[in-house]
Amino acid sequence: MTFLKRASFDWKAAEADGRLGSYPFHIPALQRVDELDLDSNITFFIGENGSGKSTLLEAIAHLCGFNIVGGKSSLLSKEKDDVSLASIIKLSWTPKVSNGFFFRAETFDAFADYIDELAKEDGRAYDSYGGKSLNEQSHGQAFLSLFTNRLGGKGIYLLDEPESALSPQNQLAFIRRIWEMEREGLSQFIIATHSPILLSYPGATIWSFDHDPIKRADYEETEHYRLTKDFLNNRGRYFRTLFEE
Repeated sequence: MTFLKRASFDWKAAEADGRLGSYPFHIPALQRVDELDLDSNITFFIGENGSGKSTLLEAIAHLCGFNIVGGKSSLLSKEKDDVSLASIIKLSWTPKVSNGFFFRAETFDAFADYIDELAKEDGRAYDSYGGKSLNEQSHGQAFLSLFTNRLGGKGIYLLDEPESALSPQNQLAFIRRIWEMEREGLSQFIIATHSPILLSYPGATIWSFDHDPIKRADYEETEHYRLTKDFLNNRGRYFRTLFEE
């Protein structure tokens, strides 16, 4: 079930106060987008580093009321975080939901430390994360424990590079978790990723930030798919090119 239908951009507001030439308003993939449809149970944002996919996801998370370091809401903060893009975005909901979670691989360690602090006062703080500290698990185990135990129920789930600590096998386990939640009909996912495994999820919408402006892409059209497939089939040719002196 989709709750968040679209994000609308008011570029005139950024132009009026002279922000169009500064970050993040000058990101090429975003500048000519007036509306972005998000009316899919599973939506992926893809693109090279710096293309704007995480910036937009963080702005959406901020507008959803989530802490952009991670989680639903907490006292965590990062001075360098810039969610100014959110000031020109309007989200359209049918219906509005407040439940969900924002996962951000970049700040996962800080989030895990925060849960440990909460557990000092309330041992039940670990209940949503597999019953023990995320810091007492390997990075990949902690990620999968969070996805398995914390994600669930009616809500919107925003995930920034969830594959970054997952083995290929655990990426498949994560796909299974998404499928279980989608089958219940109560969850919407928006995921920024580089993983060709995750992108293969059946029926998902893929928005590519490698185009100006953003455009939809079929799985087989993505650079993630084409490059990975070509490399696996022709790795000798790649090595000859990479290792030329």
